[in-house]
Amino acid sequence: MRLIIAEKPSVAESIAKVLGVTNNKNGYIIAKDYIVSWCVGHLVSLASADTYHAKYSKWNYQDLPIIPQEWQYIVNVSTKKQFEILKELMAKKEVTELICATDAGREGELIFRLVYQKCNCKKPVKRLWISSLEDSAIVKGMAELENSQKYDSLYHAALCRAKADWLIGINASRLFSCLYHKTLNVGRVMTPTLAFLTEREKEISSFQKQKFYQVEIDCVDFCAISEKIESKTDAEKVKQKCLGKTAVVQSIEQKQKTENPPKLYDLTTLQREANKIYGYTAQQTLEYLQALYEKKLATYPRTDSNYITEDMKESITELITVISQKIGIEITAQNIENIVDSSKVSDHHALLPTKSIETANLSELPAGERNIVKLLLYRLLIAVGETYCYAETSILLECEKTIFKANAKNILQKGWKEILEVFQKTLREKNKKESEILLPNLEKGQQIKGVKSSIKEGMTAPPKHFTEDTLLLAMENASAEEFKQIENAKKKGLGTPATRAGIIEKLIKCGFAERNQKQILPTQKGFDLIEVVPQTIKSAKLTAEWESKLKEIEKNNILSQNFMQEIETMLAELVKSYENSDLLKSISTEKEIIGKCPRCGRAVYEGQKNYYCSGYKDNPPCHFTLWKDNLFFTSKRKTFTKQLAVEFLNKGRVKMTELYSEKKDRYYNATVVMQYTGEKCVVFKLEFPAKNVIEKET
Repeated sequence: MRLIIAEKPSVAESIAKVLGVTNNKNGYIIAKDYIVSWCVGHLVSLASADTYHAKYSKWNYQDLPIIPQEWQYIVNVSTKKQFEILKELMAKKEVTELICATDAGREGELIFRLVYQKCNCKKPVKRLWISSLEDSAIVKGMAELENSQKYDSLYHAALCRAKADWLIGINASRLFSCLYHKTLNVGRVMTPTLAFLTEREKEISSFQKQKFYQVEIDCVDFCAISEKIESKTDAEKVKQKCLGKTAVVQSIEQKQKTENPPKLYDLTTLQREANKIYGYTAQQTLEYLQALYEKKLATYPRTDSNYITEDMKESITELITVISQKIGIEITAQNIENIVDSSKVSDHHALLPTKSIETANLSELPAGERNIVKLLLYRLLIAVGETYCYAETSILLECEKTIFKANAKNILQKGWKEILEVFQKTLREKNKKESEILLPNLEKGQQIKGVKSSIKEGMTAPPKHFTEDTLLLAMENASAEEFKQIENAKKKGLGTPATRAGIIEKLIKCGFAERNQKQILPTQKGFDLIEVVPQTIKSAKLTAEWESKLKEIEKNNILSQNFMQEIETMLAELVKSYENSDLLKSISTEKEIIGKCPRCGRAVYEGQKNYYCSGYKDNPPCHFTLWKDNLFFTSKRKTFTKQLAVEFLNKGRVKMTELYSEKKDRYYNATVVMQYTGEKCVVFKLEFPAKNVIEKET
């Protein structure tokens, strides 16, 4: 008998159904030849620091660095019941072989291996590696099971990632919290990402806006414009000199240009697009995509590839026909070669809809899932479309010794943009249709008499605040600047497509950043952290290099021991560098007061997980607490930041925008009122202005 272990119950049910395993027990499904069971995410994880020694329950500089000689693992309390079920199943005499069917990626491999090892199981293991939960994919995968050893390097990379995050998170957080006498959570990927945010805000705040002016001449059938002029007086002089005078054509340059279709989506590009078009966070997009995967309507979510493999050509051709019929678009071209490159597909091919969409009623899907599958459908059709071609004309004219420029664009072949326009028409907010700019037939030396002239005023613009879209791009291209001069150098980014959404959410949950409409902004707490941590910790380049090395471990190109030694050495040197620091003695331990307790009037402080009354140790104690992980705010997709706590304590109410309604799947504005009813009970209620709904989803 074979024991199949999936990552989630829903995936286990899909596998069981295909195999005809139907006898549902408590925690597993059983038949004659198979038992199908599941993990519930991470059942086993790295043990906390105080597991190694009781003294680590307190944070002391003298105990650093904490580097386990022999790593310990614990069964997570919340999922212990399922772990015990798996342990019992593995021990059954009739079970002769295990099949690892957790998600086919780095984390999925780690989830299974830690459970397998914690159960002290020695039975042989095969690996089910699939990119879709369609019945045909499961059948094919079960027929082509691999030996588990093939994925050892993937497991080693995943374990190195987990250990590196533990080491840096534990040691750096304790180090800087001890130095500065306040909780400072540091993360291997989170802190460099925060550095992006704070650096951008510094650039924006220090930016000096400057006015500029341009003179435009009206040549009846078209207009031409000058270069930027700093002085309005000088621009006025040019305008007056040209008014009513003759402009002479100096040169006419014509070029034919082409734009190839965009590539298929990988996870990060899909998250960026969904944020740009629908305003979804990266985490929301991943959740919607995961749901589609489990409903057999999309392929494996956590991919970093934009291509398919050579052997998929035939099935993709059939899929394109299914999609075109489903959404009612006549496809005149299928340039499959646009999306085929086996060398650029490692673990999983690009994101695709599956053939199951042919019979699926997409209108019954929740709005978020429906929009994501729509992106997948149209992107495939666009990616195999014809090249977009246009002619670009640039004309230089001279009028009274000033050069003016006019540009024109003539579309020769719409190609893939024709399908893009069809997609854009499905959106509530219509995108601008690409238009042509035509110029009259002109010749070099031709004179245009009696031109009119006017002044256009502009302002230099600062860098833009990060949105989820642009922050994901920055994370993906973290070290692009350092490596762009190196031929064939591979892009090294922060995190992976699978982890970037979680990093952004953690920044917000920890209070280092906040969402302001579509923008992601660092908080004062975020600025404070980046101000004190050294370049080693906040270096995007170094973290991106670590991520690249994890990839090399996956490929068996470097040893995991060498990677871990590098991390340990860096931490030891970092801790030692503060050995004689005056910070250990000189920083004041006075806590920041964020407001007055509504119950007793004492000071309220910020803790790691809450905002609490300073009278909690008094007699009688005051138990007033505002929890950061407050269900009222998390359900509305808001972070209970220190700024919000300050406003509630001072005013008792806060006007908030873009609160999410789970019931109606839309966003709205409201005033949130805090009511303290005595003892520990804090209640939040809503007051609504008129016409407050901001529709974001259809």
